[in-house]
Amino acid sequence: MVRLNVHEAKTHLSKYLKRLEQGEVIVLCRNNRPIAEIRALPNSPPPQRIFGVDQGKIIISPKFFEPLDDDTLAYFSGDRD
Repeated sequence: MVRLNVHEAKTHLSKYLKRLEQGEVIVLCRNNRPIAEIRALPNSPPPQRIFGVDQGKIIISPKFFEPLDDDTLAYFSGDRD
C-alpha cells in the first residue's frame, strides 16, 4: 500500500496508474491524513455479444426510407425555426 499526498499523485499520475494496474492500492492523503483509497478495477472481459439477438423485435416502416418533404428538410438546414 502506497500513501501519497494529492500534489504527488497529480504530479506523477501516470507512474502511479501503472502501479495500480499491477495490483497495488494507493491511499490518497491531504496534509498526510488519509482521505481516499484508490484501487484498480477488476480486469473482466466484456460480455460476449450475440449477433441477431433482437431480430424480429424492431419493425421499420417502409415510409422511413422515403425522402423527406421540403418543410422537414428546412429544419435540418437551419432555414426554419
